Amino acid sequence: MTTKTGQYPDPRLRLNLRQLEVFVATARAGSTRAAAERVARSQSAASAALAELEAALGAPLFDRIGRRLVLNENGRALLPGAIALLDHAAELQGLLVAEHRLPLRVAASLTIGEYLLPERIARWKREHPQSTVQLTIGNTSEVIRSVVDMDVDMGFIEGPQTHPQVQLQRWLVDELVIVSAPTHPLAGRIATNQQLADATWIMREPASGTRQAADAWLLEHLGVLRVDCELGSSEAIKRLAAAGTGLACVSRHAVIAELAQGALVELRTRLPRSQRRLAIAVRRDRRLGRLTEDFMRHCMA
Repeated sequence: MTTKTGQYPDPRLRLNLRQLEVFVATARAGSTRAAAERVARSQSAASAALAELEAALGAPLFDRIGRRLVLNENGRALLPGAIALLDHAAELQGLLVAEHRLPLRVAASLTIGEYLLPERIARWKREHPQSTVQLTIGNTSEVIRSVVDMDVDMGFIEGPQTHPQVQLQRWLVDELVIVSAPTHPLAGRIATNQQLADATWIMREPASGTRQAADAWLLEHLGVLRVDCELGSSEAIKRLAAAGTGLACVSRHAVIAELAQGALVELRTRLPRSQRRLAIAVRRDRRLGRLTEDFMRHCMA
C-alpha cells in the first residue's frame, strides 16, 4: 500500500497499538499498576510497553509526582492522536462483529442525565439492542473535563461554560422555574421582587449549570439571595422545597411530575422568563466515530 505521496509506509515505524493503549490507560489512571488492570496486562508488561514507546519517540511522556505519573508537555501533545487512533482501530475491529457492539460513552450534567437522556437511551436501545451505553452523570464542569480528557465520546451540558478544545452543538431549550411547597406564604399569589429577595432559597452547588444560569437570572433582578442550602441533587432540592424549607430554582424538566401531582407549585412572579439552550459537547479535534454520530442524530431528532 502506498501513501498519497506515492511512498510506501516507513518500515522503521516502531509504534504499535499495544504501546499506545498502555500510554492512554496510564494517562487516565495515573500509574502503570492501575493502567495494567485497565488493559488486562501485568504491571511489568505495561511498564515495558510504556518504556518502549518513550524510547521509540525519543522523549519522556510523563513526570513522576509522588507515586503518580502525570503527563508532561510531550504526553499532552501525543494523547489526542493516540486516543483517536485507538478509537479508529476499535471501530475497524467492530466492522467484523455485530453492529454497535462497541460501548458508547456519554457524560451528562445532572438535569439532562436524570430527566432527559433516560427516555432517549431507552429508545436507542430498542432500535439498537446490541449497543452498550455507559452514562456518567456530574455537573457541567465535570462533563466538560471528561470531554476534554477524552474519557467520554460526547457530553450533554446545561451551563454556559465552554473550553477552547470543546465544540458545542445547540440542542434543546430549557426553562428555569421557581417552585415551592403549596403551603409556602408566596404560593398562590404574584410574588414581588422584594419578597423573593427576602425569601429563603435552596439551590444547586455553584459548579452546576443550573446554579450558574439561576444566578445569572435572579441576581440581576433580586440582588443577593438568602441561600440556606446548596445541594448537588435535584431530587434532594425538590424534597426540601416540598417540605416547605424554601424556594427552589430548577429546570422545568426536573419538576414536571411534582407540578402535575401538586407536591410543588410554580410561583408567579414579575421576573422575565429565563430560558437557556442545552448543548451537546464534543472535543474539537477528535474525529467522531459512526456510533457517536448516530447517537447524536438520534438525540437531535
